[in-house]
Amino acid sequence: MQGVPIWQRVVDCFNGTKLDPIRLAIEAKKSEQDLIDLASTLNENLAKLRRIERLDLPIQVVPDTAELGEAIDIFDRINSQGVKLTDAELALTHVTAKWPDARRQLKQKMVFCGDRKFEFGLTFMTRALVTTVTGRALFEQIHSRSKPELESGWSRLDKILDYLMSVLPTHAYVHGTDDLNTTNALIPIVAYLSRTGGTFPSQRSIAHAVNWLYAALIWARYTAQTDQRLEADLSIVAKELEPWAALSAQIVEQRGRIDVKPDDFEGRTAQHPLYRMIYVLMKAHGAVDWFNGVPLGQTVGAAYSLHSRHVFPQALLYKSGWDVGNYIHRQTVNEISNRAFLTATSNIQLSATEPSAYLPDIEAKYPGALASQFIPDDPELWHVTRYNDFLATRRALLARKLNQHMAQLIAEPEEVRHRPIAELVKLGESSTLEFKSTFQWDVKQGQQNKSLRRSVLKSVAALMNSEGGTLIIGVEDDGQIFGLERDIWLFGSRDKFEQALVNLVVGDIGPGLSHYYRIRFEEIFGKLVCVVEVDPVRGKDGVFVKGDNPTKGKEFFVRIGNTTRSLDPEQTHAYLESRVD
Repeated sequence: MQGVPIWQRVVDCFNGTKLDPIRLAIEAKKSEQDLIDLASTLNENLAKLRRIERLDLPIQVVPDTAELGEAIDIFDRINSQGVKLTDAELALTHVTAKWPDARRQLKQKMVFCGDRKFEFGLTFMTRALVTTVTGRALFEQIHSRSKPELESGWSRLDKILDYLMSVLPTHAYVHGTDDLNTTNALIPIVAYLSRTGGTFPSQRSIAHAVNWLYAALIWARYTAQTDQRLEADLSIVAKELEPWAALSAQIVEQRGRIDVKPDDFEGRTAQHPLYRMIYVLMKAHGAVDWFNGVPLGQTVGAAYSLHSRHVFPQALLYKSGWDVGNYIHRQTVNEISNRAFLTATSNIQLSATEPSAYLPDIEAKYPGALASQFIPDDPELWHVTRYNDFLATRRALLARKLNQHMAQLIAEPEEVRHRPIAELVKLGESSTLEFKSTFQWDVKQGQQNKSLRRSVLKSVAALMNSEGGTLIIGVEDDGQIFGLERDIWLFGSRDKFEQALVNLVVGDIGPGLSHYYRIRFEEIFGKLVCVVEVDPVRGKDGVFVKGDNPTKGKEFFVRIGNTTRSLDPEQTHAYLESRVD
């Protein structure tokens, strides 16, 4: 502003230099009326500035002899009257005053977690530290804690975060913080794990925790009144041995229910918590990319990052009478129920292509790909003229599948009285009973043969697609007991044998079906056998198995009499159409 008369150095307003507002206005060469107005404004501004000298500003001196804690106390008082820091920033200030390395430790861990797709912010990390140190949610609770307490709490939290990054993908299908609408939902789990030594004590505990986590995310438990709700929930965690039912009751009290209804999807778009939850649900049901077959839960790299696309393209709907300028129409076009999830490389533009034109090709290339993303299987609903019917059907399907998935997590197993294996073997093979000599020991060659595993896999899938039943490994076709001695010798232990069997089914059939089969071991005539009890998978979804040749795609098996048969695509479609949901 050099050379402009009305701009003067601030210090000249206080050092006794005579500043004349009228002279400055004249030098600005204004008209007579403008000159008067400008002189009045300059005079008023100068008076306001000089009144600063009469302000009584308190001075707080921190003496050289003050302890660090006293200095922070003064800092707190000053901060309360000025530009406030957040509660998390104040808490971290108290922490670093006693433990200077804290911020560096937290940030290093944030980078470590971020590399694994868990982007934890400094506020979350501070809150989690408060929780492990104090068992509380309020940041201020950590102000008075000592350095040993802080370091001990961090040691526990460090291990808890590593554990969560292993458990959440495998048991909750949460592969990173992008799958969460808020990381605050992890705080009660952190509090629980801090109390239990850093791990869940049982599979049942994991399942109940995941069920509650889903409910907290769906119903936005911590998007408002965060401190109060977290504090209330952490008090439940502190009191209850297994707090998940009581925590779920808090959500019911807040929202009125936990189960999801079809109407909850109406008009809801990608900003709604249900959007992320449906993506998690699809991963749990083994969903794959429609254009490259990559499982959605196993994507790696930027090229395979997840995107969502419209099943009915926007261009198609807007060309067909939906008004882009109408808010209600835009909500309906962009509804969650019109979304499918794909990798970045497959998020191709289908322009105005109707689903009836491209969905059949997807199903032909990747059988089951549509069902795993809960696309209604009635082709008549794939036409733009039936868009409203498609949405209504898919809303109901999404709500039902989500409720079923959550219910299955916490369903208590019924007491089952098993018929003695010796009696089953005497019955011989049937449509609901099949024998396999071994898992991967080649009896004829007297050596390992991993290709034999596929025979077991096909039998499990066939029983699921039929009426369910029992598969016994270690019994020959004629009922002779061969046993598992050689198979278990190959793996080194019974546990490793069972894990290999589970990994086979999860890898080639899908993780979303684990509740349809149960594995146990029994002795018969002094020899160990493996019994796989299989429940039927009802409805028109069907269970498909990865082909043993990548070019073959997926295969569909059923039990016909006492044999396992493969159906071709036409037969599979007819078979599934004949089933009643």
